[in-house]
Amino acid sequence: MDGVEEQQLMALLYAEHADAVFFFARRHVSDQQRAEDVVQETLLRAWRHLDQLDGARGNPRSYLLTVARNVITDQWRAEQRRPQTVAGEAVLAVLPSEDDIESALEGWVIAEALRRLSNEHREVIHTLYYEGRTMTDAAVRLGIPAGTVKSRSYYAVRALRGILEEMGVLR
Repeated sequence: MDGVEEQQLMALLYAEHADAVFFFARRHVSDQQRAEDVVQETLLRAWRHLDQLDGARGNPRSYLLTVARNVITDQWRAEQRRPQTVAGEAVLAVLPSEDDIESALEGWVIAEALRRLSNEHREVIHTLYYEGRTMTDAAVRLGIPAGTVKSRSYYAVRALRGILEEMGVLR
């Protein structure tokens, strides 16, 4: 097919089927502009594949409507891959703030420092400070004398201070 015949065929396709494709698209997309885009893309794809439009094989409208459905599906899929724009105070409220990030970083640093303590010192620190137990309760829970809990807590805090200095957190 030469260029003149292609132009005539496309003009004929547009004249006879563009409205039907537009109404089909309008039922499936949210606004008129998008429906017009579907018609344009459908006719562009039809022009690229004119060899598949054979009047002897039937009405080209069914082919054009199938192409329009594919265009709509492609647009929907592309839309689903794009990140969604969000706005509003409710969205901003759930985003982590600088304070949240700082406290998370502090938590990681403290967890790493505690990991470097000996097991006995870590148990005492956890029991006294994280569980909030008294020296006597900690002694009962750990199964050691209260004096041992007291001395371990003293040395654990000193060791923790040294570890934090080594990590560059304290001076």
